[in-house]
Amino acid sequence: MTLASRPSSEPAEVPLGPEPSHEIEAPEYEVHASLAEPYELTEEDLSFFRRNGYVRLRNMLSPSVIATLSRRVDELLDAAHGSGNDGRFLALEQVWLTDPLVRGVTLSRRFGDVAARLLDVESVRLYHDNILSKESGCGRTPWHRDDHHYPLDSPAVCTSWLPLQRIPVAMGTLTCLSRTSVSDSLLRIPLSVENSSYDREVEDELRKDGVIPDSSPFEAGEVSFHAADCFHTAGPNRTGFPRRVLSSTYYANGANVIENPTVLSGAWQDFLPGVAPGSPAVSELNPLVGSAAYSSSAR
Repeated sequence: MTLASRPSSEPAEVPLGPEPSHEIEAPEYEVHASLAEPYELTEEDLSFFRRNGYVRLRNMLSPSVIATLSRRVDELLDAAHGSGNDGRFLALEQVWLTDPLVRGVTLSRRFGDVAARLLDVESVRLYHDNILSKESGCGRTPWHRDDHHYPLDSPAVCTSWLPLQRIPVAMGTLTCLSRTSVSDSLLRIPLSVENSSYDREVEDELRKDGVIPDSSPFEAGEVSFHAADCFHTAGPNRTGFPRRVLSSTYYANGANVIENPTVLSGAWQDFLPGVAPGSPAVSELNPLVGSAAYSSSAR
């Protein structure tokens, strides 16, 4: 990922943020049952995603399911990082391998089918999942596109972004730029992971063009899906509570690893073990997700 152009400036009074949820937690069997149910995408949802490169889907999960997932994520982060993490950005990868509840989300029919329909492909595979926690006082996330980091030869890649609480703007909401606002000059900005020049130049270009990205708050149960070519960022967390998210990336079944992965692809072989460049992007860590997985296991 690129570097942010400047640290966030703290306001005189830090907003408290959303009140902690007092929702009664759903039992785990109810969580899994809800994730096995399809989500009814509308033609408007599909059209919005094709046009803009992202879409927000309301009420994908119930408040009680969110409460159960939130508690589990809190436990996992506490076990990995302990307390006293103000100002930090915390992440856990490949959690689906060790935690059944997170696996239930990541490999669910509900999320996999949505990803496949948005990408207009028959089936998708998992690239990886993440728990992302922007702790109180953590600065902004720089502008970036995910396609710089996935060594796949298909553009049919998208990432789900599932907040585990209501996210007001002050908490660092996900901010997406519509494809319709991406200019040629924006695409020509040279990528840099060594300094903040890329982030700064993207901000300058958007300001010059008078473009206002979508930084609206998230309600509990609302989930965003953004394509790999979607420019996105997130503001600083200026509240007294951590902003916690479950995120998973899916790609079209049948994609190959590109012939020459670069340093921007990071430790891609951790997510595609044993897969050589130019080969099909399939390993034991890239299961089919959604209805295709159920159909495959039934044969």
